Amino acid sequence: MKKSIKISSIIGLCLMLLVNSTIFACTGIRLIAEDGSVRYGRTMEWGSFDIHSQVAFIPKGFQFKGLTPEGQNGKVYTAKYGIVGLDWMGKDLIVDGMNEEGLAVGNYYFPNFAGYPEFVSEEASNTISSQGLPNYILSQFATVEEAKKGIQEVNVVGVIEESLGIVVDSHWMVSDATGASIVIEYIDGELKIYDASIGVITNAPSYDWHLTNLKNYINLEFDAAKPKTLNGETFTQTGVGSGMLGLPGDMTPPSRFVRAVAWTQTTRPMPNTKESMYEMFRILDNFNLTLGPDGAEGTGELFGKDHSTMKSSTIWTTSWDLTNKTFNYHTQHNRRVQQIDVNDIDFTKIGDQIVRIPLDVEREQDILNRTPKF
Repeated sequence: MKKSIKISSIIGLCLMLLVNSTIFACTGIRLIAEDGSVRYGRTMEWGSFDIHSQVAFIPKGFQFKGLTPEGQNGKVYTAKYGIVGLDWMGKDLIVDGMNEEGLAVGNYYFPNFAGYPEFVSEEASNTISSQGLPNYILSQFATVEEAKKGIQEVNVVGVIEESLGIVVDSHWMVSDATGASIVIEYIDGELKIYDASIGVITNAPSYDWHLTNLKNYINLEFDAAKPKTLNGETFTQTGVGSGMLGLPGDMTPPSRFVRAVAWTQTTRPMPNTKESMYEMFRILDNFNLTLGPDGAEGTGELFGKDHSTMKSSTIWTTSWDLTNKTFNYHTQHNRRVQQIDVNDIDFTKIGDQIVRIPLDVEREQDILNRTPKF
């Protein structure tokens, strides 16, 4: 009898973990070039099915309506700034984007740690859902400092996302053209805002835990380890990379956080934004995840496994130039870097609806044939 109880408990725990492990596992970083230009970028991982992201152009003046547990009776607000972002599943929800002022927001999975405030029906008119928070920040604020103040004046609650059947557990990194970054979290019903000076985010546990965990890796260095002599015999490193000996290599959020900090803090010289773009993609490409049983969040059975249009669990990788207002990216289907120049968009002439274009013109790798003719 006791054994049956234990087995039932274990099964229940496994099911709970499955339900709570079904959104996005991503890595985000910020780089600042020597000329002061700022870039923010990230990977998007989802291992169960293609989320069919598109590039969404949200016009200045677009009206949003916040979602609450009671329905579409949340905060109504109008976009002060035009937005370019990536949506998912055809939803009017931005998971990664930048507004015309150079403020960027990324939505990241925060399983088992997110705890939103209780919904108060009488405060519905000032309430938005967690999945709607990037829309709110991008449409209302021009700087990190504005976002830090403004987020404290709106109620953010957990609302079941119909396309997934769960409340979206998230935390967010916000960055602007000055190089400032913050991480926003809701834990046990309380808002936590952290200054993210190192410019890195992954997933759970909480951001302050990741900072504490970095103390375990302060031995890591960019330079090679120096030779040591023991009892008259000298020992040298066996090859390159000895300064990073002990860098965790697995794909768990804590290990990815440590690697992202190590690599962003030891970049080659980046004189300008073009060079920081190369460096950003070089770093982020180290976090690509394959399809497989442990490839990324979403690989469980809860949502099925329709990989028919997928090449990778890393669906897309972005790099936003917050200074010069350009957007670069590549996708699971095409490794060619593509670009959208936000400066060339008049957000007052888009109309009153969100306009979308596909991430890829064709979902296949762009290959340049360089075979010489003899």
